[in-house]
Amino acid sequence: MTPPEIDRLQIYLRKLFGSERINIVPPPRRGLSVEVAVNDETIGTVHKDVDDGETSYSIHLTVLEEDLPAIKAPAAARAPVRR
Repeated sequence: MTPPEIDRLQIYLRKLFGSERINIVPPPRRGLSVEVAVNDETIGTVHKDVDDGETSYSIHLTVLEEDLPAIKAPAAARAPVRR
């Protein structure tokens, strides 16, 4: 992706999600993925696709299990009492 494409995509995503905390980070060298970051934390990658003259950008979000909140154990279900 070119720097102007990165800038345009960042502007679009910031407007779409209403947050200036979204950054599209160019790769440090050619051949690496463009990253999506929120508050300097990388949350995914951006991929450009050109097909039949149409350009699209897909975003792959990665969520690590260790970053998810803990799940509270459900209360034990009681069996109905028959009388």
